[in-house]
Amino acid sequence: MFAGRHVLVAGAGVTGKSAAPVLLELGARVTVTDGNAGRLAELEGLGAELVAGLAEPPADVDLVVTSPGWRPSSPLLVAAAEAGIEVIGDVELAWRLGQTMERPPKWLAVTGTNGKTTTVGMLESILRAAGADAIACGNIGFSVLDAVRAGHEVLAVELSSFQLHWSNTLAPHASVVLNVAEDHLDWHGSLDAYAADKGKIYANAATVVRNADDPWSTRLAAGHENARQVGFRLDTPYAGELGLVEDLLIDRSFVADPAREAEELCAVADVRPAGPHNVANALAAASLARAYGVPAEAVAKGLREYRPGAHRAVEIAEVDGVRYINDSKATNPHAAAGSLLAHPTVVWIAGGLLKGASVDELVAAVAARLRGVVLLGADSEVIAAALARHAPNVPVHRVRPGDDEPMVSAVEAARAVARPGDVVLLAPAAASMDMFRDYAHRGDAFAVAVRDLPGGASDRG
Repeated sequence: MFAGRHVLVAGAGVTGKSAAPVLLELGARVTVTDGNAGRLAELEGLGAELVAGLAEPPADVDLVVTSPGWRPSSPLLVAAAEAGIEVIGDVELAWRLGQTMERPPKWLAVTGTNGKTTTVGMLESILRAAGADAIACGNIGFSVLDAVRAGHEVLAVELSSFQLHWSNTLAPHASVVLNVAEDHLDWHGSLDAYAADKGKIYANAATVVRNADDPWSTRLAAGHENARQVGFRLDTPYAGELGLVEDLLIDRSFVADPAREAEELCAVADVRPAGPHNVANALAAASLARAYGVPAEAVAKGLREYRPGAHRAVEIAEVDGVRYINDSKATNPHAAAGSLLAHPTVVWIAGGLLKGASVDELVAAVAARLRGVVLLGADSEVIAAALARHAPNVPVHRVRPGDDEPMVSAVEAARAVARPGDVVLLAPAAASMDMFRDYAHRGDAFAVAVRDLPGGASDRG
C-alpha cells in the first residue's frame, strides 16, 4: 500500500512523530516539512528527508499526510490539491493501515463540540469492564495510528472536526455526533462547514448513534439508510433509543423487541461527573458499547469505575463552605453552559479566546444562577457586553492585563463574592492560548491559586 511511494508529511508535531516512522517502516520514502525548525530537528536520524517551510509538494510526491491543525487553505495543501495529490490525515492513514491487518480493529468513534473526551473515557471503561481489549485514542493525546499498530481489539476513538475533514474512507463499527455548537469557526469558515465535517463520522458507519436532543446530531444522522439507527435522549426513550426513566438509564434499542421490551443499564447516580450533560455522554457511550455487544452489567460497572480526566469538572477544594471546581476544558460556550447548569448558584470565572463564537445564548441561559462573574483574557469585554445585556444586575469583576498573577487575582475576586453553598467555577467558555500554554496550564493555575487561599489545602499544611 505504501511501499515505494513518496509521501510528504505536513507537520512535525504529534502527527509527524507518529506517521513518519510508520511510513518509513512500511517502505515509503518520506519527506517531512514544518515551519518550525525545532520540531523538524526532533526527527533527525529517523531516515526521513526534513525540509523547512515547503510551499508546494516535491514533484514525485503522490500522497500528503497532514497534521489535522493545518487549514485546507494552507499554501502547501492548496498546491497539493491543485496537482491532484491526495491529502489525508493521520486518522485516515491509521484506518487504511488497520484494514490491511489480519484482524482489523473495530472502531467506536466519537465526535461533537463538547463531551468527546468524557464519552471516550466512559466508553473505554465500559469496554474494559466487559473484558474487551480496548484503548481510548485519537484526539485525546494517544495517537490512533499507534493504537492500531499495537493490535488492540477495539478502539474508543475521539475525533475532532479537523481530523474528520481529512478522512474519506473511515468506516466505524459505530459512531456518534454528540452535539454541534459554534466552535472553530476561524478554521472552518462557517457553522455549516464545521457541522459537515463532524457529520463525516457517519458516512460509512455500520451503526449511527444520534443525540435526539440535539438538532444538528439528528440532522447529520439522517439519510444513512444502510446503517442501523440508534438514538439517545434525556427523557423516556422511544423504541430504538436509550434514555431515562426516573433515575435509571434504560435501553430500548439493543433488546429483542424494542417495541415492548426495555433493559435497565444503571442508575443516574452511577454517572460521574454529575450533571445532565454527562448523563447524555454516558448514554452515548452506552449506545456505542451496546452496538459492540457489551452486556448491561458491564455498562453499569464501567460507568461506576470511570474517573474523569484532569480539568473536567474536578473539585479542587472546599473553603469556608464554597466549592472550587476546575472545568478549564470548557473551551467554548456550549461546554461552559453544561458545566454552569450543573450548579444552582455560581461565581463564574470566564474568558479567553472565543474564536468567533457568540456568548449571548449562554449568558441568557445561566443568568439566574450567577452570584457574580470574574472575567480575564482577550475576549473578556465580549462576555462583559453579553452580561450587560442579559444579566445586568450580576456583579462583574475584570482582571486587568497588568496583574502579575491573573489567575490568583481571579480566584481572590471570586472568593470575595462567593457565599457558603456557592460554587466558584472555572468554565472559561473560551480557549486559553492568550494567557496560558493550553487549557491544562490554565486549570493548573486555578488549582494552585485555590490551594493557596486561606483555609485551602496549602494553608492547612
